[in-house]
Amino acid sequence: MIHYRLRCEAGHEFESWFANAAGFDRQAAAGLVECPVCGGDRVTRALMTPAVGRKGRKRQAEPMAEAPPPAPAQLNSPEKMAAGPMPAQLVALLQRMRGEVEKNCDYVGGGFAEEARRIHHGEVQTRGIYGEATEAEREALSDEGIEVGRIPWIPRADG
Repeated sequence: MIHYRLRCEAGHEFESWFANAAGFDRQAAAGLVECPVCGGDRVTRALMTPAVGRKGRKRQAEPMAEAPPPAPAQLNSPEKMAAGPMPAQLVALLQRMRGEVEKNCDYVGGGFAEEARRIHHGEVQTRGIYGEATEAEREALSDEGIEVGRIPWIPRADG
């Protein structure tokens, strides 16, 4: 594995791991390496300080302490699963998803459940919609056989 400091065309710097240098080159050429801040895929390696040992001294790896596995009750706790910062690549992916939803679907606000029903019953033209619904409204839609999805709605990269 190789660790690179990367920079996008907009000047945002971030870090990522790759199997080897050729792996980075292939992924970057295919546009698969994206900036977690702006989602740009024109990414290059930034200047890094190499880890060089002193002459005559071998570099020793520090032993990693293994944390005990969490108790089963902790694994099922949403608070424990969502604790900590969201990985930058996931943030970029969710920002990109939000952009696609906003570009290709109609915002219906708090009237989401009612509009989903109207689409489901053929009362209005079938189209992609997004908006807000309470947990009770989502359950009622599901009970009626109307499929809805939830995605984390995070701030835009530009805002």
